[in-house]
Amino acid sequence: MAATIRTLCCSVLRNHGRQFSTTCGVQGGEKWRKEHGLARSGTEYGPLTDLPDWSFADGRPAPPLKGQLRRQQGREDLARRIVMLSTEMDRGVEVWKEKEEEAKRMEEHRKSLLFKPKGKLLLKKKSQS
Repeated sequence: MAATIRTLCCSVLRNHGRQFSTTCGVQGGEKWRKEHGLARSGTEYGPLTDLPDWSFADGRPAPPLKGQLRRQQGREDLARRIVMLSTEMDRGVEVWKEKEEEAKRMEEHRKSLLFKPKGKLLLKKKSQS
């Protein structure tokens, strides 16, 4: 019985003129929103997503929804990561500068240990300077 139903369904799908797709379509307007500096969809951020849906009649704000708390936590995590990476970059630049200065000092020290010119070479060097 099950085999006949499967055969029937497969033959109907095979003979059907319309295509059956299981892929997700592109959201409408995504390209336009990206070109204008907006979010990919209207539900990623903005007043419709970030502000509460309702408030109490006496003006008290509504408690935040789970999605709002999740987005807020994600933003805080991203901000912490940005600060951490920024401080790491600053420290890396400082270390690089210190290494460059140390290399320059070592080069000057190495040059100072070289033999000094004597006699005619010393006089030539002084006259060129």
